[in-house]
Amino acid sequence: MNLNRRDFVKSTSIITGGILTTPFLSEASFFNSNTDDTIKVALIGCGGRGTGAIVQALSTKQNVKLVAMADAFKDRLDSCYEEITSDEQAHLKAKIDVPNDHKFTGFDAYQKAIPLADVVILTTPPGFRPIHFEAAVNAGKHIFMEKPVATDPAGIQRVLVAAEKAKAKKLNVVVGLQRHYQNSYRELMKRLQDGMVGDIVSASAWWNNDGVWTKPRVAGQTEMEYQMRNWYYFNWLCGDHITEQHIHNIDVINWAKNGYPVRARGTGGREVRKGKDTGEIFDHHIVEFEYADGTILNSQCRHIKGTWAKVDELVVGTKGKIQFDAAKITDHKGKPLYAFDKKTKENQPYQTEHDELFAAIAKGEYKFADAENGAKSTMTSILGRMATYSGQVIEWDKAINSGIDIMPKTFAWDADMPLKPDANGNYPVAIPGKTKYFS
Repeated sequence: MNLNRRDFVKSTSIITGGILTTPFLSEASFFNSNTDDTIKVALIGCGGRGTGAIVQALSTKQNVKLVAMADAFKDRLDSCYEEITSDEQAHLKAKIDVPNDHKFTGFDAYQKAIPLADVVILTTPPGFRPIHFEAAVNAGKHIFMEKPVATDPAGIQRVLVAAEKAKAKKLNVVVGLQRHYQNSYRELMKRLQDGMVGDIVSASAWWNNDGVWTKPRVAGQTEMEYQMRNWYYFNWLCGDHITEQHIHNIDVINWAKNGYPVRARGTGGREVRKGKDTGEIFDHHIVEFEYADGTILNSQCRHIKGTWAKVDELVVGTKGKIQFDAAKITDHKGKPLYAFDKKTKENQPYQTEHDELFAAIAKGEYKFADAENGAKSTMTSILGRMATYSGQVIEWDKAINSGIDIMPKTFAWDADMPLKPDANGNYPVAIPGKTKYFS
């Protein structure tokens, strides 16, 4: 039997009892000395999140090996490789086998790295996620991809189509909405589903903090390179911070509601984010998301230094409320109904999502299909951005089916970019009341 794990998984996947599974024989009875049980990994996107993700993947208990790396920029790939092979990560060195001819750079780098692996980790700026996810699915790879999974409705549709293909091929897909893999959130959600707080009547979500880095323009940079180096400030790459960060909190409420909003209305703008180095994104968004049953999620995210900070979610039900960051449930008078012991029982969810993904792959199980929820929670955040940018009520069905596509038509360093600075170096920004998506 010279089967490898990929052949085995392809030939034995089934669905039983509504649970995604595959039958598995133990290594002792199935694998022999001629069978290679190494799980080969390709890293697509070698920035800070990619570096963290591959460290977590290589820190699982399985026989995992990094065999290929890809990034648009050589310096980022080199920096990532240097970090993961440093003395501080000495325990990982035996799991890294990336010769120079398996290090790929440029816009087509992903196409060269994906075929070399069993599992693909997608951690580039989010605008590239639909392209890379589609390619990985078409190649038959298991996937970990960071959130958000797109930056516009056209990208969402592309991910949803690929998600269905991934299900048909029984490819495990984990999305980096890591609260789904966090012990406290899982326990709180169990009690919500068991009726401890009754029917949900309202919810709130926050991601308010100081903001993130900026990188100055360097002489000789093309517009494409400048925007990609400063990806957080351009919607085609990032989606604005309501999508790149606040998706986490929005997704928790979608999880609690077991559904997605039907419309959004809100306000936002650039109160302090006015410089040439801050692209086009807003510094605050306040959105009311309305679900089909009339429940309202009051959502706010802000990047303004010197203001109060809060990253949390709250669900209010007919019998009580859940405070997620505090990991507790109380009745409406404050009486404790449940408290999760974060000091002794909390886990590191960024690690757990990789632990569970690679454990399933090693066992030959088809267990994870996160892409559809990842796409729809991403779409929820895009819906909010469309509402704040326009100042109008935006309907889910109209938005997700709009075909709006904000991606460049050509990926090249000298490409003619759809968004350009004016003569003073400032980028055009949305103006509520003037920016329109629909007539």
